[in-house]
Amino acid sequence: MAGLSVKMRKKITVVLVFMFVMFFAVLFKLGYVQIVQGAELRVKAENDHTRDIVVAAKRGEISDRNGKTLAVSITSDSVSANPVQVKNSGKSQEIAGFLAHILDMDEETVLKKITANSSYVWVKRKIDFETAVIIRQQNLPGIRIESETKRSYPKGMLAAHILGFAGIDNQGLEGLEKARDDDLKGISGSISGEFDAKGQPIPFGQQVYVQPQNGYNMVLTIDENIQYFCERELDQLLNGEAPPKRASILIMNPKTGEILAMANRPAYDPNNYNDFEQALYRNALVTDVYEPGSTFKIITTSTALQEGVVSLEEGFYDPGYITVGKHRIKCWRSYNPHGSQSFAEVVQNSCNPGFVEVGLRIENKKKGLFYEYIRNFGFGQPTGIELYGEGKGLMIKEEKLMNIDIATMSIGQSIAVTPLQMVAAVSAVANGGTLLKPQIVREIRDDDNNVVQAFAPQEVRRVITEETAVTVRDVLERVVTKGTGSRAYIPGMRVAGKTGTAQKAEGGRYAEGKYVASFIGLAPANDPQIVALVIIDEPGGYPYQGGQVAAPVFQVIVSDVLRYLGVVPQSTGDLRQDVEEDGTVKEIVVPDVVNLSLADAEKALLLCGLEAQISGNGSVVNSQVPAGLSRVKAGTAVLLNAGSSTVSNGVITVPDLTGKRQKEVAELLGAMGLKLSSNGSGGIANEQDPLPGVQVMPGQSVQVNFIDPEAEKALAIIDQ
Repeated sequence: MAGLSVKMRKKITVVLVFMFVMFFAVLFKLGYVQIVQGAELRVKAENDHTRDIVVAAKRGEISDRNGKTLAVSITSDSVSANPVQVKNSGKSQEIAGFLAHILDMDEETVLKKITANSSYVWVKRKIDFETAVIIRQQNLPGIRIESETKRSYPKGMLAAHILGFAGIDNQGLEGLEKARDDDLKGISGSISGEFDAKGQPIPFGQQVYVQPQNGYNMVLTIDENIQYFCERELDQLLNGEAPPKRASILIMNPKTGEILAMANRPAYDPNNYNDFEQALYRNALVTDVYEPGSTFKIITTSTALQEGVVSLEEGFYDPGYITVGKHRIKCWRSYNPHGSQSFAEVVQNSCNPGFVEVGLRIENKKKGLFYEYIRNFGFGQPTGIELYGEGKGLMIKEEKLMNIDIATMSIGQSIAVTPLQMVAAVSAVANGGTLLKPQIVREIRDDDNNVVQAFAPQEVRRVITEETAVTVRDVLERVVTKGTGSRAYIPGMRVAGKTGTAQKAEGGRYAEGKYVASFIGLAPANDPQIVALVIIDEPGGYPYQGGQVAAPVFQVIVSDVLRYLGVVPQSTGDLRQDVEEDGTVKEIVVPDVVNLSLADAEKALLLCGLEAQISGNGSVVNSQVPAGLSRVKAGTAVLLNAGSSTVSNGVITVPDLTGKRQKEVAELLGAMGLKLSSNGSGGIANEQDPLPGVQVMPGQSVQVNFIDPEAEKALAIIDQ
């Protein structure tokens, strides 16, 4: 060092100082990394060479009460990528182009996915089997076909509004799939493994497998066959010549509260739910409210009889209307008032003034009493069924109630209910007076078919006595055999029920020409096995009344259901309105078909419920027995003497048209060679000119005045 120049020594000193500084800097950095960042970097290093692959749990199956599968999880293929391997292959663009073409995706989108800063990405999930086979055959670097589970609904639209659907990650999004998601989805497992920088598994590296726990299986209360019966009839209704806006059917076992069927149309296919409008996902029987109209008179009747404010034999008089304060409430048949009648006949005839009087009696006995019963029957609060979005109905606040509100509620107006509430309430009448909680889930089972949870009938409260319930059922049976519900009659079966036709409220007032037609009934009346509700929203064309459009659907459905359930007919006789109490058949008026062609004469008789027996070889009716306008029993054969057509230009006797509907009048006059000149927009004929029995020439017009009972009834309250 002594021989070195000062300049050289300075340079060596600077270098040594720099080396010491660098040494201590590196030492400090190492200490910082080891001590301060050690734990964080250790986790990062582990993440770089380990990967967790989620192993999805199998979603539980859903079946009907008899074990028939309604929802199941099936194996499905998905495409995943390891971006590290893709980039290392140097074929990123080529791979992206192929996948974009085969998967029908945007190439740029695919490229971003497969070159992302990640060790694992999904390219596309739940692809079809054929596409997966093609991709496997290409053996693309970094591209894998993964097995997943996919929700499948093998019956398509059947029970779609009950089941709902699950999303791409098997998460419940609608219906029971959402309401019972925690039970159905299970708990996912995983596979943890060690991989090198190229994403390849490290030989003898640590592998940890956490087994998934499959979801529970669910057994519903519905019966697939009964559900099918309902949806079949709704499809026919909506595919008919005059389809309604919507239609629904709900069937319950009144003894257990179990829902046997819950059907809506229009519907959707949960396998392809994205192809349908979201509005179709809604289960109208649970979420929507409607004014029940005359079906609510069942509640009024039950309350009145339970509280003893009326007896079935008590007399009433219907002048066609009733006055409540400053308001006049008309009867639906104000054009031809019911006159004197017992309360049993008030129910049978669905007479509004009689029900208004009874409703006011209930309130006069004790203020708030009617509301107390309405709430006890379950209205005004959700039933608690395991489906999302359940409505609670709409009721006027009790402190704001006036007599006119009580009056209109007694006939099913000024109150809105859900169809499910209505069926639950009528089921209380059917089962002897106990309100039960509606149930849609019967059992929850594990993978080994062991019952994890069973749902027994849940009693909410007793609302009426068994004696009252029996009395109400008996009087409702008369509605079907003798009253407005005759089209719900099932030969051999004792059926009880009530019709309903309510105007739809829009913008705070009733919409012109828009109705909700319904029929609710129970069968057999002496030992009810089912309660069924049919609702037709905005029936297409005419007629639109519940007794005309909803009752026939009820009749078909309940006939099939009772036969399927093995219910034995209770009678071999005919209990309909054409049959008197003593078993004799009621009489009807015979139309005069003399001078009509045989074809027209037969049609005219058939339209009136009569048969034709023909004698002679002519083509025109020369005479008939019994004569026109005579009264005979329904089904009677009228003897027609067919002779020469030389009298075809003779006179025609005008038939009695009063009480017939517009369509019936038009068909009968058309068959008799006469023309209809109508006054009024549908409804029932109450006046005609010429009068019955007058002889006119063929082709002459008959002026008929029609009164629309729905437009005239109490639904539209008219101020005096």
